[in-house]
Amino acid sequence: MTSKTNREQERAWNGDEGAYWARHHELFEGSLARYQPAFLAAAAIEPGHRVLDVGCGTGVTTRAAAAAAPAGHAVGVDLSSAMLDVARELAGRAGLANISFERADAQVHPFRSGAFDVVISRTGSMFFEGPRAAFANLCRGLAPGGRLVLLTWQQPGRQEWINEFARALTGRELPASAPGGPGPFSLSDPDEVRAVLGAAGFTGIELTAVSEAMNYGRTVGEAHEFLLGLLGWMLQGQDDARRAASAENLRRVLAGHATPDGVCFGSSAWLITARSG
Repeated sequence: MTSKTNREQERAWNGDEGAYWARHHELFEGSLARYQPAFLAAAAIEPGHRVLDVGCGTGVTTRAAAAAAPAGHAVGVDLSSAMLDVARELAGRAGLANISFERADAQVHPFRSGAFDVVISRTGSMFFEGPRAAFANLCRGLAPGGRLVLLTWQQPGRQEWINEFARALTGRELPASAPGGPGPFSLSDPDEVRAVLGAAGFTGIELTAVSEAMNYGRTVGEAHEFLLGLLGWMLQGQDDARRAASAENLRRVLAGHATPDGVCFGSSAWLITARSG
C-alpha cells in the first residue's frame, strides 16, 4: 500500500481501532447477527467451494463459510493483526481445519487467478480506497462465473443507529458522505455500486434492500461503555462538562432502545450479488 489514504487505513485497523474491535469482538459480531442468515443464503456456499472473506475481522463469516464448505477451504484476509489473532483462536476452538487467515490488503494482494469460487465481505468492502481497482483484483481472483456477495450500508439517513448516536453525542446527525472514498457509506448508492462493479468486470449485479435491528449490548450499561469507547472521536473538542452531558445523553437514548433481546437500533443495508465475467 503506497497512498496516504491506504497508509492511514492500515494504521487505524492494525492499530488502536483494530485492537478495540478485537477486544470487543463478541459485541461487534453480535451487532450484525441478524443479517447473517440472508448473507449466507446469498453466498450459496457449496461443500467443495473455495471462499475468500474480505475484511474478515475476527472471522465470524469466515467460520460460517468453512462450516458450509467442509470439502473446500475458507480464507479470511484483514489488515488487523489483533483481529486475525482472535479469528485464529476462535477457529481453533471451533475445530475447523479447512480455514486460514492472512494479514493482507485485498485491494492489491496478488491472489492467484481463479483461486476462489466465492468472495464474500460483510461490511468490509466499503473501506477500499480505490474500489474499482480493488474489485477488479477480486474479480481476477474468482473462477469464471464465481460469485461475489457483499453486505454494505444504505445511505446514512436510513440508519437509525448512527444518527441516534450522533445526535446524542454531538447534537446533530452525521453529515452525508460522498460515495467513492473509504468509509462506511461509500457503497450506499446503488448506481455507484453498479458502475464500480461493472467497471471491475462483474456481471449480473443485483442489490436487495434488507433491514434488521442492530444489537449493541445485553444491557444499557454494556452498550454505553462499548459505544463511548467506539465513538469517542465524536466528543473531540468538547470540554469536560459537555462531554459528561453528551455521555448522559447517549445513556438516555440507549435506555429508550432497551428490549428483552438487548439494546437495539434500526439499520438498512444492501445485499449485493454479482458474478465474475
